Amino acid sequence: LVAEIEKKITEAFEVFDHESNKTVDVREIGCIVRSLGCFPTEAEVQELLEKIEVEEPGGFVHLEHFLPVMTKVLLDRRFRPIPEDVILHAFEALDENKCGYITKDDLVKHLTEG
Repeated sequence: LVAEIEKKITEAFEVFDHESNKTVDVREIGCIVRSLGCFPTEAEVQELLEKIEVEEPGGFVHLEHFLPVMTKVLLDRRFRPIPEDVILHAFEALDENKCGYITKDDLVKHLTEG
């Protein structure tokens, strides 16, 4: 299982390794984590980065430093998405007319009014 997880992480990392040198820009870490089916907040991404050695001053992350931290995240099932039924319930609360959709204007109104 661990080998399978490490392979999946390595493949996701390599997508963002533009120099093919086993490093990625630190700003890509959130995208890599999310591409692996995890949904951390930006604050949680920063917490992850604190556990990973970031090469200064360029701000690059080496695969060998990222791999053990991300493997633990996946094994611990951290940063799981919100369950579908919760999202559906939130959508239904916004769908005041119970028509199965929300207009752009209604969505903008809900997101911008207190």
